[in-house]
Formats: sequence, C-alpha cells, structure tokens
Amino acid sequence: MSEKTYWIDFDTMEQFMVDVFMRIGVPEEDARVCAEVLITSDKRGIDSHGIGRLKPIYYDRIRLGVQNPVTEFEIIKEGPTTAVIDGHDGMGHVISKRAMQMAIDKARLYGMGMVAVRNSTHYGIAGYYTMMAAQEGMIGITGTNARPSIAPTFGVENMLGTNPLVFGMPTDEAFPFVIDCATSITQRGKIEVYDREGKTLPEGWVIGEDGEPKTDATAVLKDLVKGTAALSPLGGIGEVTAGYKGYGYATVVEILSAALQGGAFLKGLLGFENGKPVPYHLGHFFMAIDISAFIDVESFKKTTGDILRQLRASKKAPGYDRIYTAGEKEYLAWLERKDKGVPVNEALQKDMLTLKKELNLSQYQFPFE
Repeated sequence: MSEKTYWIDFDTMEQFMVDVFMRIGVPEEDARVCAEVLITSDKRGIDSHGIGRLKPIYYDRIRLGVQNPVTEFEIIKEGPTTAVIDGHDGMGHVISKRAMQMAIDKARLYGMGMVAVRNSTHYGIAGYYTMMAAQEGMIGITGTNARPSIAPTFGVENMLGTNPLVFGMPTDEAFPFVIDCATSITQRGKIEVYDREGKTLPEGWVIGEDGEPKTDATAVLKDLVKGTAALSPLGGIGEVTAGYKGYGYATVVEILSAALQGGAFLKGLLGFENGKPVPYHLGHFFMAIDISAFIDVESFKKTTGDILRQLRASKKAPGYDRIYTAGEKEYLAWLERKDKGVPVNEALQKDMLTLKKELNLSQYQFPFE
C-alpha cells in the first residue's frame, strides 16, 4: 500500500455504507444487506468489489435513475426445486441473497434447488452467495451475465460479460473452498484498481480493434464503454493458449443467466439505448446442492479438506515455497485485515469525502480529511 493509504476499521466502513445507501432511498434492512456484501469483499482482500464500487456503481446509478433503491422481488414461476425471479432493476445484493436463500431452502427439502433471476443489477462478489450455501453444509453455485466486455475467440468486439462461474464448498478447514473468478483473464474491477493506482495493465488482458494488446488502464476503461476494446477470455487471445475454453464457459454463464428466465443478453446489457443510460437488466442463477442427500456432511468436508491439503503439500516449482487452494488467499487476507480494516487509497478517499459532503454525513471524521 502507498504511504497515502489509510486503514479504516470494518465496523465504521460498513456503517458508512449503510448510511450512504439509506440516504439515497434504500430501506435500512436492504442497505445492511448491500453493505454486508461489499464489506465481505473488503474483508477477503477483494478490493475490486468492495467499498470501491460504492460510488461509481451503486450510488451513481441510483442517482442516474437506472437502478431502483427500493427492491421489488417478484416470483414469476415456482416449483418444488426451482423458481424464476424478476428483480425489477432493484438492488442486486438484496435480490441475490433472497434468491440464494430460496435455493438453499429448496435444497434442504428436496436435495437441490435452483433459482434464476432476470432484471437485476450488479450483485457484488459472487462468492458471497456460494458461501451462504457452504455455511449450510451445501455446495453453492452461481453465475451472472454483465455488460459486454469479452471478445469471442478470433473476434475483437466486446460481446460477452465477464460472466463469473462460481463454486463454494464446505471443508473441515477454517475456510471453505471458494473459486470466484471471471471467465475473462481479468475483470473491469481489477482494471479500475490499476487505474486508481496508476499502473500499466499486463499485455494480453485487453485486445483492441486492431487485434493488438492495450495496456493503458484509463484508456481501456473508456474504450470498453465505447466498444473499441475488449477483455480476453480465460486462456488468452486466440487458440494457442486455449482462449476458446474461457470463451465457451462465458457463453455457458450467458445462457444460464438469460435463457432460463427470459432475460436480456449480450448487447442488450449495454446500459445504453439510443445514446441514453438505461437499466442493465442483468440475469443471475443460483444453485444449492444438499451434501447430506449424497453423503454425511462431515465425511464430505474431510475428503475435500484432504484433497486441498494434498494439493498444497505437493512438490513446489523452483523459486516457490507455497501452493494455494481457492479461498485460501482470501482467508489469509482476512487474518491480515481483521485488526486493520479496509485500505483506502487516494482515489477512494476522494469518493468517500464526496459522498460525505453530498449526503451530509457529518458524523464521520476520517483520518485523511
């Protein structure tokens, strides 16, 4: 962290977010859900999806009128193990927490549950919802489409969203196995972090219309909106390093986030219509699998833990003294941050002071003022 980075304790930061959400019309109970999802990201060291998203994503979109602060959670269709939800462009965190809870409740009764959502908004870290299932002794799966960012293999036009395909599973260790990543090499949030820190992007993350890599983070964020740059799928540009695999998985997520629920997809998620901003109409899906319908939960946890421990204990590459498994680095980040709080760099300081001033939240006195 830079010398101008300050650390703010989690409780203060979470309450600040609650107050911001409430001041712009989000009901208190929903505001606490939104803040909880965001602070969980910061606690896990995922700075791309924590409070750094508060102003540019949620606050600005509500102010712009393309996201509703009051969430209408409408059940369109429901069966014993399934449901289709229309979120009416409300708060994605609220919609998604309720949808995953529905899937968990159905799985508890019938072994499995799946809920598909249409007309939602950005739902924060996908891993939050799979961890909900893991905490209940279940396997959690989720995915979401997003505004176009990824170019298909051999293409340069941003067509697919970063479309994470996310799994969470309980273990007998202190943390669950959680693989939470985009189907692109990187995602907009990480590029935003590079932009805030003034860093150059690695070659291969982003492709321009000319087929060449782009590395200027500030320019890339603008070009992604204009459609003149695109993210590379997992595996990279072309087929040599198997970029078609990431492209294929991104397409799977797009289909499950749109086709099951009759939702918007691809260019329908741009957030603009005739040059004017409109709601994003995102789609999500949530699955919960009750482990006890297959095997004793503790047995599953031990086997899973044994697999992870054996992976970490395997032979290391020269120059490396540690192998990690998914969810481990996030747990280590929590151990490091639990007594320090959230790192707030200069760009985030500016956003927080803007929110404080515009919403008259004078009860907060931050060390960087």
